[in-house]
Amino acid sequence: MKPSLKPGLTFEFQFPVPAERTVPNLLPESPEFQLMPRVLASGYMVGLIEWACIKGINPHLDWPAEQTVGIGFQLNHSAATPPGLTVTVKGKLENVEGRKLTFYILAEDEFDRISEGFHHRFIIDAAKFNAKVAAKLAKKTGSNNS
Repeated sequence: MKPSLKPGLTFEFQFPVPAERTVPNLLPESPEFQLMPRVLASGYMVGLIEWACIKGINPHLDWPAEQTVGIGFQLNHSAATPPGLTVTVKGKLENVEGRKLTFYILAEDEFDRISEGFHHRFIIDAAKFNAKVAAKLAKKTGSNNS
């Protein structure tokens, strides 16, 4: 974590919504989703907000050795965005508590506010995190061989 990672840091990120990021594409194996409107899926919106935060703070981390993972979401999804519109995510780092980061988020398309709220991320040591995930997977794999 670099000294420049401080509350008050702001960023903006734009993403043109393709048809592949609409509700029917979120979980293609879901027959229910296949009948839903072709608008930006909430799951993809959350991912877009995560991506915006990652891009906004990576210059202030020892990337890629240090990374962040999402640990909390207090966001609404208040308007539909069809493919072809661009979503602009504006973020502000509100708080740094050790390795926990809190962001205020505002996302809009060309016509409406589509999301507002808070997103929390945690700074990880990528090598240690990946080792823990591998150990967890090894436990699962080992239990299948018993």
